[in-house]
Formats: sequence, structure tokens, C-alpha cells
Amino acid sequence: MSSEKKVILVTGGTGLVGRGIEHVVNHGEKREDEQWVFVSSKDANLLDKESTKAMFEKYNPTHVIHLGAMVGGLFKNLKFNLDFLRSNMLINDNVLSICHEKKVKKVVSCLSTCIFPDKTTYPIDETMVHNGPPHDSNFGYAYAKRMVDVQNRGYRQQYGCNFTSVIPTNVFGPHDNFNIDDGHVLPGLMHKVYMAKRDNTPFTVWGSGSPRRQFIYSLDLAKLFLWVLREYEEVDPIILSVGEEDEISIKKAAELVVEAMDFKGEVIYDTSKADGQFKKTACNAKLRKYLPDFKFTPIEQAIKESCDWFVQNYDIVRK
Repeated sequence: MSSEKKVILVTGGTGLVGRGIEHVVNHGEKREDEQWVFVSSKDANLLDKESTKAMFEKYNPTHVIHLGAMVGGLFKNLKFNLDFLRSNMLINDNVLSICHEKKVKKVVSCLSTCIFPDKTTYPIDETMVHNGPPHDSNFGYAYAKRMVDVQNRGYRQQYGCNFTSVIPTNVFGPHDNFNIDDGHVLPGLMHKVYMAKRDNTPFTVWGSGSPRRQFIYSLDLAKLFLWVLREYEEVDPIILSVGEEDEISIKKAAELVVEAMDFKGEVIYDTSKADGQFKKTACNAKLRKYLPDFKFTPIEQAIKESCDWFVQNYDIVRK
């Protein structure tokens, strides 16, 4: 990035990833020539083009990190696939078309590993995004996110725009959504252990604990986002993830949460509950080609820091 002043607008700036980026920017990663603006749904309705445009005219960003999306857990997705498709298509079209109109120099959008085909070989890599239908449970969200990649290519081909995207694996950390029914697995486990400890009841894990996941700490992801914004020049997406060797079982994740929160009670695995997809192993070889020496926070430390944050902020967290 050259030396003139950059205004970097982050949509969805108050969510898990946005807060992570804000944290690393405010703790030593900000550059002299950068002004950062973190916006949320309070600043603009991204479903409305005029509202979105007014926000862009207010801040005049030169660079955009686009995290804003309609999101939800498994059960919300199952029920509202069409809403997820239409809303996210609209949000992404509004943001990208205005970025083009306003001559934004670079846009980095955030995709998700759920965009990959349901039936695939492992590990999955960046070339496999469009190889077949995504999982039925959240096809609406997945197809809308896939279309960001298609739009990026279209804007690059037709107008020369520098639009790209990243695909993180399971993100967790401070400012997560800790809702047990509708959040993701790690924050859900943290909330359940907290309540089991408080109420002196058993801690129940849904499913057998055998599915495997790659978890990425939001603060590590934030540092990688800054690198993508500043250095990565491909239109093709890049997977941001720990290595395949760092994939852990849900059982191991639950044990790490139990340890971090010093829970001494009974742990039960409720195998009447579905396990979901057994694994979604992603390959981070492309990231490692660019950043062979990047150090991820050890999972034990990252889970401990997240649990401590959750306990300290229990009264104000999303739950």
C-alpha cells in the first residue's frame, strides 16, 4: 500500500471478526497512513442501496473490508434459506457496486468454509469452491457467499477492480455470539460450562464429540486480514486457517474449555443429538506459501483467553 492516506471502512465492524481487527489495529498493527472506520447496522442498512451509499459518501473509504452479512446458526439457516440467499446477495451487490462507483482501491470480502461442496475430497482448497452444491442445510447463505467470488472476478475482468475474498475456518474469540441454540460450537460450549459451573449441574455436549474442526482465533484471523488487505493481490480467494495437523475433535475442544474454566463437574455427551458434518478439513498451503513463518496462537491459550473474556463480560455478551 502506498503512502497517501488510506481510509479503511470495515462493514460488520462490531461482530466477532470486526472486533478482532479493531483490537489488533489498536494494539500496534495500525500504520501511520491508515484511518480505520468500523461500522455496523446502526450506521447503514446494507440491504438498502441509498443507505449504504450515504455511508460511503460520509466516510469516503479508499479500502473496504466487507464483513457485513445476515448470519445465523444451523437451525435458523434450515428454516430461512431463501431469506439468507436474498439478503446476502443484496448486501454484497450493494457494497461491491458502490465500491466500484466510488473507485475504492481494494475490497476484501469474508466468505465461509460452508461454501464448499457438500460432497468433496479432503483437504478442501481454494480451487474447489464451485465444484458442486453446498450442504443442503445452508445452501442459501453458501450460494450468496459463492457469488461474491463470481462478482469479484467480474469486477476485475470488466473494470480492473482489486476485489478479493478470504475463507476463514471456524472463528472464535472475544465478542463472539455465545447463544447456545444459535451460535457456533466453541462459544456454545463456553456458555454451557459457565452455566454448569454456576448451577452445579452436569455439562452436556451435544453429539458424540467425534467431529473434527479447525478453529482460528479471531485475533490471529485479524492479523491475516491486515496482510490480505495490504499485500495479497490475487482475485482468487485464500483460505485463512491453521494447518490440517491442528484440526481437533469437538471432544478435545470441550475438554479445553472445561480446563480453561476450571470446571470440576460431570461431563455428558448426548448422542441423541446430531453430530453434523464429520469434518471440513481445509488446506492452508496457499497461505503458508505466502506466510511460511506466521505463528498461530496455541489453541489452549486462545481458548483460555476467550473463556476469561466471556466470564469477565458475561453481563454484556451476545447470548
